[in-house]
Amino acid sequence: MPDSTVPTTHPAPRILQRPYLWVTIGTCALVFLAAFESLAVTTIMPLVSRELNGAGLYALAFAGPLATGVIGMVAAGNWSDRRGPRAPLYASVGLFVVGLLIAGTSASMPMLVAGRLVQGLGGGALTVALYVLVARIYPGVLHPKIFAAFSAAWVIPSLVGPFAAGIVAQVFSWHWVFLGVVGLVIPALLMIAPVLRGMDQRPMDAATVPWAAGRLAWAALAAIAVLALNLSAGVRVPGVPAATALLAIAAVVLALLAVRPLVPRGTLTARRGLPSVILARGLASAGFFGAEVYLPYLLIEQYAFSPTFAGLTLTGGALAWAGASAVQGRLGTRLSHRRAVLTGALMVLGAVLLALATTSLHWPAAVAIAGWIFAGGGMGLLYPRLSVMTLALSTKDNEGFNSSAMSISDSLGGALALATTGIVFAAFTTTTGSFAGVFALAAVLATAAAFVAPRVIAKAS
Repeated sequence: MPDSTVPTTHPAPRILQRPYLWVTIGTCALVFLAAFESLAVTTIMPLVSRELNGAGLYALAFAGPLATGVIGMVAAGNWSDRRGPRAPLYASVGLFVVGLLIAGTSASMPMLVAGRLVQGLGGGALTVALYVLVARIYPGVLHPKIFAAFSAAWVIPSLVGPFAAGIVAQVFSWHWVFLGVVGLVIPALLMIAPVLRGMDQRPMDAATVPWAAGRLAWAALAAIAVLALNLSAGVRVPGVPAATALLAIAAVVLALLAVRPLVPRGTLTARRGLPSVILARGLASAGFFGAEVYLPYLLIEQYAFSPTFAGLTLTGGALAWAGASAVQGRLGTRLSHRRAVLTGALMVLGAVLLALATTSLHWPAAVAIAGWIFAGGGMGLLYPRLSVMTLALSTKDNEGFNSSAMSISDSLGGALALATTGIVFAAFTTTTGSFAGVFALAAVLATAAAFVAPRVIAKAS
């Protein structure tokens, strides 16, 4: 007979056990499909542009969704704070599907860009709605694990997405790269539907969280600034040789002014606590993605890699991201938030510096390729932890605002970095100088992320 004085221990909850099993599968599937679509479009867009005679709108097909996504993030965050994540999640998936249908049935490049804009609006809102859903459904102890799963769901498509999209486009048509995803989004949403039906819509206290029309206007202005920065590289004004630089600076200043009301007060000045959490996310994204998109280009131009092989060199970083996300999730509180974020930021910085040294000193390509494994591992450490910290530092009334702020920082950080590195790349007259300039700028951004990392924890009073 068991001793009744011994306390009964309950097994720790897991994200792949009831009652979280189907919610975990459904949410991770939505993240996976959004990531797959993003990477797949990169593969097929040259074919689409050639078939639709849309070279002039090529850049906008990428910049547009990123810009409208900012508006979707703010709207979904405000809506979630008022009524909970159910309605915003349904609406965001609906917009994402409509955008896919428009793009997938496009007969002209303007129509495809219009579909991409709608798709970006829904994708941005989807990210925020899912973060609020996590806050409402999962206990805090499971947040590191579910965000690690999200990171893995985002990284895995980088291993299969470009190849699968190429096969679909060659065997069937590029249209099915968009339309095929529609048939997978609906089942993923149905897995989450039972939990959403029972979720509180908070009708009694919604009035305490007003509609933030002002924030939506600022989001629209930030989106316009991002688009303007992306387009400024092609602007030439006779008699004004510095026109591109002046327009770029104006766009960056406008974006920073517009983003201030969309993030917690003190974010742009790296105030300790939540503001630095949000800022670190944006700087890390800027440093990492600002360098990553140029690494395959470097390998093709200076080391004569084939495009396929050059793209595959990023696989190590993708696997390291997924692996580090899983490790930090298992370690839980044994790895402090501050150490995880700082270590991750330093790993990204080290990898970018190796890429800079490789192109400047003509080191073997293997140095930059191996270094990028550390970059992926660094992002795997800090990304999930910053997500966990954002929710831990939020209340039920501002989960939506803070989740949207984190997503906006993430998106704008990467967008501004990519646009700026494009301008830097075009400013040099030699290939080596162009790549060195890009990696140097990315290193400055990664250094800033490492500087902000220790400030994610507020000083003890």
